Order: sequence, then structure tokens, then C-alpha cells
Amino acid sequence: MLSIAEGARPAQEADISVLADLMEEAVEELSVLRGGSIWSRLEARVPPFAHGLSEDLRADDVHMVVGTIDEVIVGFGAVRLVELHDGTWIGRLGDIYVMPDARGVGVGEAMMDSLLEWAAERGCAGVDSLALPGDRATKNFFESHGLVARAIVVHRRLSDDA
Repeated sequence: MLSIAEGARPAQEADISVLADLMEEAVEELSVLRGGSIWSRLEARVPPFAHGLSEDLRADDVHMVVGTIDEVIVGFGAVRLVELHDGTWIGRLGDIYVMPDARGVGVGEAMMDSLLEWAAERGCAGVDSLALPGDRATKNFFESHGLVARAIVVHRRLSDDA
């Protein structure tokens, strides 16, 4: 029987071009979902993706990981420390993406475990992320890791751009 090894490791500078390509795939995939048009222009990373990813890789307040299958990068995730008004911290999970053909085998779980562990080690009171409406797979993934809704963003279209 063939053994497949999935896992996660800290991202490295040599990974940036692959991560930029994955970020482009993620934005393309999510931007067509309900809420994705605004998400892609408000919350998503700004192109050129390699520049921002490289900056975050060097930042002390960001932990970036890659997800792998047999050492081949098939996903990435990043969590950033955010200070709250009262001086406590949360981790903001702004990126987590696995290529569609690599989903459901444990890559996302390995990355999420690493990201949550890093945030906990830094004393975060919690971790936040965002799931688009109707993206049941993402919602279920987050809930399987204990992330539940704490706010709902509502929106009303006033033009075709929304």
C-alpha cells in the first residue's frame, strides 16, 4: 500500500513564489462566491502577492505555514497577532488555503494545528477568521477546530460593483 505523508511546516523565503501562486488561486476561487467580490477587494491580500507574503514571512507578529503532501506544497496559512483595546491579543487567521485536489486528507488540519498552537503560545485570547456565506466546507472546517461565529457581517448591494 502506498503511503502518503501530509503535514505542515513553517514557510520559508524559498516558498514565496509557490505561495503567491496559491494566493492567486485562492482569490480566484473565493471571489466568485457570494460575498467574494467585496472580500477580494477588502480583506484579501493585495497583489503583487509575493511582496506581502515575503513581508509577513519576516514579521515577528505573523506565523506562516505551508501544507504539504509528500513534501510538495499544496496549501498555506497565516495567522497575525492583533492587539485588542484592552491590551489582550487575538490571532487573526487571514489566510488558509488548500488546493482543491488536496483537500480532505489532513493538510488543512495540520496547518490549522500549527497556527492555533503558535497563537496559544503567544497568549492569544482566541483566534478569528472569516468564512464567506454559503461556503459550508470552510464553515465546517473552522467549526471542527472550535471556531464559531462571534459576529455576522451584513451587506446591501447598492451597485453592480458590490
